[in-house]
Amino acid sequence: MRVERVRAAYWSATGNTDKTANTIAETLAEKLGVPLERRNFTRPSDRRQPMELDPGDLVVFAMPTYAGKLPNKMLPFVREQIHGNGALAVGVVTFGNRSYDNALAELCAVLEADGFHTVAGAAFACRHAFTDALADGRPDWDDKRQMESFAARIADKVAGLTDIPAPVAVPGDPAAPYYVPKGTDGQPAQFLKAKPQTDLSRCTDCGACARLCPMGAINPSNVAEVPGTCIKCQCCVRKCTKHAKYFDDPAFLSHVAMLEQNFTEPKENEVFL
Repeated sequence: MRVERVRAAYWSATGNTDKTANTIAETLAEKLGVPLERRNFTRPSDRRQPMELDPGDLVVFAMPTYAGKLPNKMLPFVREQIHGNGALAVGVVTFGNRSYDNALAELCAVLEADGFHTVAGAAFACRHAFTDALADGRPDWDDKRQMESFAARIADKVAGLTDIPAPVAVPGDPAAPYYVPKGTDGQPAQFLKAKPQTDLSRCTDCGACARLCPMGAINPSNVAEVPGTCIKCQCCVRKCTKHAKYFDDPAFLSHVAMLEQNFTEPKENEVFL
């Protein structure tokens, strides 16, 4: 099977999944000597058009882990608007140093259902969106080297393919329920309705938070208002250069504290071919 193009496709609220997908895809394109194209579908405007792949494509498809699976608000787009048409795929998930649980299994299953043939899968640890106390600075240079090594192995594998490969075997259950976040008391932390707050003494009303919000949840005319659905992705918090966005929901803060108490030990990346 000849690969004619590598494509990077990713949803990345805070930027680390973007870095991961592109590091792998760039190395693949170089190793295979083919062009590279990118499709970032993070913002609502990025999801207005479907994504059609060709049989000669190899796509690095990357998404972050949310509560042990894929971000559920993004699944309709991935399931309905991404069409593999026989292309090869590498499923990649990132996770905030707790666990990727069933996210990779779900992603690979969704890609196969979308008409892709999965040839590899991986889970890479990245700084947690909620706190710098978990995997701060990752992906780092060592992670990048691991991504490049993974890509080189994929290039060798696809170069030797003569027929459609069997789906890559990855751990987890695609149909498993979401992880239930817990607080410091060990009880479920209910913060689905939590929304970002705005420190008006810091905010310059630049509008970046509204423009970048993956859900389009922030009112661009008054960025202190969040009338839409917030998925706690932390894009507005991480991207605000004035540090004017924050969460103060008690249950959310208790969950963050629990993570900081229990999951600071660096986790290893895992790859599957």
